[in-house]
Amino acid sequence: MNLGLEGRVALVTAASRGLGRASAAALSREGARLVICARGEDALGEAAAQMAGEVLAVAADVTATETPQRLVDAAVERFGRLDVLVANAGGPPPGRALEPDDAAFEAALNANLMTSIRLVRSAVPHMTTNGWGRICLITSSAVKQPIPHLTLSNTARAGLWAWAKTAAADLFPLGITLNLACPGSHATERARALGTAGVMGDPEDFGRVVAFLCSEPAGFISGAALQVDGASTAALL
Repeated sequence: MNLGLEGRVALVTAASRGLGRASAAALSREGARLVICARGEDALGEAAAQMAGEVLAVAADVTATETPQRLVDAAVERFGRLDVLVANAGGPPPGRALEPDDAAFEAALNANLMTSIRLVRSAVPHMTTNGWGRICLITSSAVKQPIPHLTLSNTARAGLWAWAKTAAADLFPLGITLNLACPGSHATERARALGTAGVMGDPEDFGRVVAFLCSEPAGFISGAALQVDGASTAALL
């Protein structure tokens, strides 16, 4: 299938490893030109070297308030446009419902809710000018079924889903789709750090799902939260 991404410009955040890197690689293989970011310069450079096409690597902390606009500006300065946004940020530490303090909740909401909102706000004006845009927010299967020991992630990502569902309806008439890709357990460093056991998905397969959501043929898919979790979520909605 031709995904219609040849020559498109895509910004992928937290792209030096894991699901962000797999998503960037999938877009690159489809012919997209990339802007990728991560905090660690060495890991980011290594990731950029593995991409198939033209890549601009920007070392930055995407959760810093000013970074989303800086990344979008860098994409437009380098490539003259921005067509695709894949927003991703590292997940917060584990904890049961009553364990995190206010500071922990504020950090989680900044990283896994507000960072994506800032990225979308910065990217949309350029997509509107082009009359075409694809936005995919990498979240978690927890938006459908909370994970007991991941209170901070559950809270922030469910809030992002509510915001995204609202925003998708506003953006669709402008030619812009907005969807969530909601991974279950995948074989990433974070999964290993959390002690995840059992069958895990292949990050490369997840990246291909993200590429499809960002594709030309996916133009009538918007406001969806697509579970990529090997049927592990029992929720009906």
